[in-house]
Amino acid sequence: MLSFIKKGRRYSDKLPHHVYEPIFVYFCNVKQELQLSDWLPTTNKEVKIRGWDALDVILFSGDAYVDHPSFGPAVIGRILESYGLRVAIVPQPNVNDNLQDFVKMGAPKLFFAVTGGCMDPMISNYTASKKKRDKDAYTPNGDIGFRPDYATTVYTNILKEKWPDIPVLIGGIEASLRRVTHYDYWSDKLMPSILESSKADMLVYGMGEQPLREVVRLLEKGVPFKNINTVLQTAILLDNEEDVPKNSNWEDVEIVSHETCLQDKKAYASNFKTIEQESNKLAARRIFQKVGKKTLMINPPYPTMTEDEIDASFDLPYTRLPHPKYNKRGPIPAYEMIKFSINIHRGCFGGCSFCTISAHQGKFIASRSQESVLREVDTVANMPDFKGYLSDIGGPSANMYKMKGKIQSICDKCVAPSCISPVICSNLDTSHKPLTELYRAVDSHPKIKKSFIGSGIRHDMLVPEFNKNADPKELDDYTEEVMTKHISGRLKVAPEHTSDPVLKLMRKPSFSYFHKFKERFDKINIKKGLNLQLIPYFISNHPACEAEDMANLAAETKDMGFQLEQVQGFTPTPMTVATVIYYSGYHPYTLKKVNTPKTQKEKDEQHRFFFWYKNENKDWIRKTLNKLGRQDLLNVLLPENDKWRKNKPSGDAKHTFDDAIPFNQRKNKAKFKSKKKR
Repeated sequence: MLSFIKKGRRYSDKLPHHVYEPIFVYFCNVKQELQLSDWLPTTNKEVKIRGWDALDVILFSGDAYVDHPSFGPAVIGRILESYGLRVAIVPQPNVNDNLQDFVKMGAPKLFFAVTGGCMDPMISNYTASKKKRDKDAYTPNGDIGFRPDYATTVYTNILKEKWPDIPVLIGGIEASLRRVTHYDYWSDKLMPSILESSKADMLVYGMGEQPLREVVRLLEKGVPFKNINTVLQTAILLDNEEDVPKNSNWEDVEIVSHETCLQDKKAYASNFKTIEQESNKLAARRIFQKVGKKTLMINPPYPTMTEDEIDASFDLPYTRLPHPKYNKRGPIPAYEMIKFSINIHRGCFGGCSFCTISAHQGKFIASRSQESVLREVDTVANMPDFKGYLSDIGGPSANMYKMKGKIQSICDKCVAPSCISPVICSNLDTSHKPLTELYRAVDSHPKIKKSFIGSGIRHDMLVPEFNKNADPKELDDYTEEVMTKHISGRLKVAPEHTSDPVLKLMRKPSFSYFHKFKERFDKINIKKGLNLQLIPYFISNHPACEAEDMANLAAETKDMGFQLEQVQGFTPTPMTVATVIYYSGYHPYTLKKVNTPKTQKEKDEQHRFFFWYKNENKDWIRKTLNKLGRQDLLNVLLPENDKWRKNKPSGDAKHTFDDAIPFNQRKNKAKFKSKKKR
């Protein structure tokens, strides 16, 4: 049920006006009059306010409910609403009491929907060293304890126990990345498809708008939920005696069974090549995997969303605010970070081996129209507490807007997991002109004082020596536009490492291109009389990384004038090449062995090289580099006349609540500092 604006207030087109009572919502000490029915209902009282006597779908989420297009649960709720359904959301249900939250709203007519939230719950709950976090970014006040481990499985099992006859559909990043046999870092074991552990009836992987539309269409036609088994971008478990659903347009491929994976790490690794390639193909095969007495069936993905489709998703009537129920509980950190940001596209063609973006959003870019972006900018600009500053105009990678293949038929046949590794594809249009024009259109809004680029920028695509297809002047124009108008003191980029073998495995370009980018950055800095800092982001203990590689990284970055304070250790997350290597020891594409630091001692020692300048690390560095026979590196890091201030900074390096959140599942600012050499 969609809403419209009347007399300055948002009303439902089907509700009598007498059911409304004004709610005064306070954000940043600004009073804004809204109606409780502007949000999706979260209680029976709110359902009755809408005049409903029953619900079609009830959505359970591991996150607090923020009605904003950057929050997946809100998007799914609004999408289902736009299909004419009566939808309610139960955010962060209590699993430690009498489970009242799972029965209080009754049974939906169509199905329950379940998501663990915007991040995998294990990443929300634990650091890279498996320690409990002291903050949850998606909970009011950052409070912990409101999201269980493996939330999708926990919620679904409870629903299946309470409502055995009601279908449960799972989705979101947790379900998406755990759809096949996967390594779970926190339990240190292989797990089967989350469909098996959760007992859900269907899994939607990737972005949910397209498959949900088809599922709802079939249900409204009267097709029983159990008979819906050929929708693209969904997965189900079949009993082995069941007939396999037929589709003459699909080819099939079978991967190694879950039981074989448990016994053979190399066989497990071999699965991933098929999974990754089929996830990124435009004409993918249907995947089958035996799981005990059942067979997992993963249908091919939908084509990339069209501009009209993605615009429609962002144009839904979001309040862009947390639900009023949280008013007295404190701010929601993740919301505070993005409340004045604009997402301009989905997908990433980088295919980095430690990143899950392409596995969830796809490698092909789905870009919004400039008109849709500007409509959202206008909405944000007219929020009562907006001060004129947009915190981010970006996406998974800030500078991939409108980029796609020049000849679509070439992309149709491509199986490469990355369009820019080891080199930029000659068929990829990497023009930054549409993005530069978008920035200028945004800045022309009378209420916008400045729009920032908070998302990470692919610096390698701005280097002509690497991006040989592009016009160097256009690349310089974009870089200059960003440096002069869209950052405040610092530009963050992610070279990730300095070792070419490690970077090759990461699917990242040589560090030499970072040197070249820095030269261009410094040139513009001088030309424009700026005093900007370049902030590079690095990862330690990645597969193929040795202690000597970290020593080289420390020496090379010091030589460039960087003093790294906050960086990240590699965290294995499901559905990445690096995680497969971490667990199995084999590269899934070559099936050759790859050494990986796995013990806590190895990880801590690699990470320690980032902080070569700390007094407590200097003796250890001397002993380690002498043992490695790398006196040359020792002379760089700890020379006799070291000009670095010996006691700066003091104390141990400390991480904030999301320092160790993998890069692909963060939207925060860079988590370390660097200083130019004095």
